[in-house]
Amino acid sequence: MTLVGKNFPNLSVDAMDEMGDTFKLNVLEEAKSKGKKIILFWYPKDFTFVCPTELHAFQEAAAEFDKRNTIVIGASCDTPEVHFAWLNTAKDNGGIEGVTYPILADSNRNLANALGILDITNEQFDEETGFLTVDGDNVTYRATYLIDEDGVVFHEGVNHMPVGRNVSEYLRLIDAYSHVQKNGEVCPANWEEGKEAMSANRQGVATYLAAN
Repeated sequence: MTLVGKNFPNLSVDAMDEMGDTFKLNVLEEAKSKGKKIILFWYPKDFTFVCPTELHAFQEAAAEFDKRNTIVIGASCDTPEVHFAWLNTAKDNGGIEGVTYPILADSNRNLANALGILDITNEQFDEETGFLTVDGDNVTYRATYLIDEDGVVFHEGVNHMPVGRNVSEYLRLIDAYSHVQKNGEVCPANWEEGKEAMSANRQGVATYLAAN
């Protein structure tokens, strides 16, 4: 089920900051208490291949997100200790040294389960052993959530694990949503900051299409 138009789950999760300190972070409360938008991006595993390219890409765009009153938060199901080791591994050795935004450590998978983004293709309970067996790696897909200042999700997307994200598209989506919030207009296909938007009525679309 989509979360778009709904509040993000009200769950607190362990997180790690750039200094290696672990703390509880509630994404919903973070948005509402600070009056900021949030981009929360999930990735499958620390110490893998596509993942560090994404974390560095979000770090490179951190100033642009900050200009847009948006907090960047990464997330995976690794433990805080594994995050700490990865944060202390140099970039030229596959690490994420230099990343400054917080990273959720959802090792109990409570939030990932609530979001339905885990790679679980099949679950079976073995009555003989009493164990639940799971097909899949039980790690998250590349899920991304954009959350507004009231804690409401205005975008969600999920990539399969081999496919990295385009960070610029999230900046564009934040610009578009902010334009809607400020001006009450809607943003047409391929809209970017500085381009013409339109009124959400028949005359508005007719005028826009005639000019484009």
